[in-house]
Amino acid sequence: MGKKRVHVWIEGRVQGVFFRAFTRDTAIAEGVTGWVRNMPDGRVEAVFEGDADRVDRMVKWCFEGSPYSRVDHVEVREETYHGEFDQFAINYGR
Repeated sequence: MGKKRVHVWIEGRVQGVFFRAFTRDTAIAEGVTGWVRNMPDGRVEAVFEGDADRVDRMVKWCFEGSPYSRVDHVEVREETYHGEFDQFAINYGR
């Protein structure tokens, strides 16, 4: 099974609705590493690394979102896998 890294940007009602917390919890349950953060323009940005099928499930989850969110658009960019993370975290810095 191959490794994969994706960078995603999620638009919609995704801030103030626990999107980051649900993303973190889902990524940890999937065994995916990386980070998630709010952006100043109202989007949420995340990087996922891990087994390709697990990362793909995280991307699919981003299109659905947390129970209180509304996802309007998801941009997904596949990047070179680095294996640079040892956990999944919420990045509170901008």
